[in-house]
Amino acid sequence: MNDLVIMKSQKALTTSLKVAEVFSKNHRDVMRSIKNLTAQNCAVGKMFVESTYVNRQGHEQPMYYMNRDGFTLLAMGFTGRDAMRFKLEYIEAFNQMDELIRNESGLPQTPEEQLQLTMVVTNRLVKRVGKVEARVEHIEKTSELSEVQRYQLLQARKKRVIEAVGGAGSNYYKETKARKVFNAFGKDFKKEFQIPRYDSLEKQYFEKAMEFTRNWYPDFVLQREIQNSNAQTSLKI
Repeated sequence: MNDLVIMKSQKALTTSLKVAEVFSKNHRDVMRSIKNLTAQNCAVGKMFVESTYVNRQGHEQPMYYMNRDGFTLLAMGFTGRDAMRFKLEYIEAFNQMDELIRNESGLPQTPEEQLQLTMVVTNRLVKRVGKVEARVEHIEKTSELSEVQRYQLLQARKKRVIEAVGGAGSNYYKETKARKVFNAFGKDFKKEFQIPRYDSLEKQYFEKAMEFTRNWYPDFVLQREIQNSNAQTSLKI
């Protein structure tokens, strides 16, 4: 997340590569979106400048530089909670870059002065963005499970309980006693993670919760009850 915005030619800019990285998108798709935007209106072309970069294989590949307006126009189509957060971080980075450039005593004239100002601005931004990243990471870790994670956990719980009672074809399951095992699992789960209900589990414990679920067994008394029930055979007359 470092260097969201850079200074180039005394302007605050970002690149299609950085946008693709931050928003977890394929760079090829970001490039296509930019080309579509510039094709729709000639005025948009001023917001983007074609350039190139060298990839890990040492091949020169196309990319775009864009100013604040170009980024805003491009990012308008990005949706979701994370997308909104990243947009706000970009806006803040653009604002900070503009402010720092304005507050410097005179614009740099020589390449050496430009490089020095770029290093100063970048270092300040890295520190500020680093603080933002730390706050975002903390919020992400302590936030509750997503809907997808809740579903995965509930499915894992259902599978484990059915396994514990001997399968859906077992006597215990057919006698509709599985609810007792579900309740036992829920009690153990809440005790393990010290939570009052399932949906209050934090994201950072999701993998640990899945592992707990896969390895859970009923207590000895309940296991004996299940075994005794499944050992019975119905009397055919």
